[in-house]
Amino acid sequence: MLTHPYQNLTGGEWLRGNLHTHTTRSDGSQEPQEVIGLYADAGYDFLALSDHDIATTEEEYASMDSRGMILIAGNEVTAAGPHILHVNPRSRVNPVWSRQEVFDDIHKDRGFAVVAHPNFKEFDHCRIDHLLAWHGYVGMEVYNGVVSRGSGCAYAMIHWDRLLSSGRRPWGFAHDDFHDVEAGDLARGWNMVYTRERTADAIVEAFRSGAFYASTGVVITQIEVDGNRIRLETENADRIVAQQEVGIRLAVVDETSIEVTVPDTARYVRFECWGRGEQFAWTQPFWPQ
Repeated sequence: MLTHPYQNLTGGEWLRGNLHTHTTRSDGSQEPQEVIGLYADAGYDFLALSDHDIATTEEEYASMDSRGMILIAGNEVTAAGPHILHVNPRSRVNPVWSRQEVFDDIHKDRGFAVVAHPNFKEFDHCRIDHLLAWHGYVGMEVYNGVVSRGSGCAYAMIHWDRLLSSGRRPWGFAHDDFHDVEAGDLARGWNMVYTRERTADAIVEAFRSGAFYASTGVVITQIEVDGNRIRLETENADRIVAQQEVGIRLAVVDETSIEVTVPDTARYVRFECWGRGEQFAWTQPFWPQ
């Protein structure tokens, strides 16, 4: 048997959204309402505005036109240390030097924490020793779109696998980190969340439980689990890799679907779906019981 976050994929729907978004309230180039319009026109279902050290709350959204999207409160804790997304805050968390204190304060709030762009700048915005020492974050960005047009690396799979191999269980997120539509920041990376209700609370709970996958373009259409066997189907993958701890590849197929049996000796298995160009999708991990 496997422990995994895709237990009940019936009676609901997959919703597409971004939790890392900046506006002119901090260092973005577009006004908040313009950013909301851009994501609505791009077909998104939900969005969080996460300006630097500014909490955009439900009360502030009341004065904006959601354009049919579900708007989720957000803040990027920025000053004094590595950046932390505070998703669904009630108020601004003080950006103190001790990031563990930040995580503790977010835990006291109703939101959750996601470690942002670990490989930003000189590949060491957030080092693996930080990630191993900290506790209380739900997950990390395994893809950050804006880093792909600057210094560093947009991808952080090595950090993710090192954490998972150590026994930690963070979820993997993909985000635009939107700053400027003219720079191409729109729709670089997103999360597909499975929920039975189109509400902010339901989406937040789905993120907490891991009922989502991260994507830059590959669409996952089916996730089936029977005992230790997993079947994954996609719409447009050219290759699918089943990845175990410390970089071991359990299986690789050049097809749109894959079926694997997870050995009891594996610490975890996750799937990378490779499409054309830089189109990918990443499932959350599966763990043998």
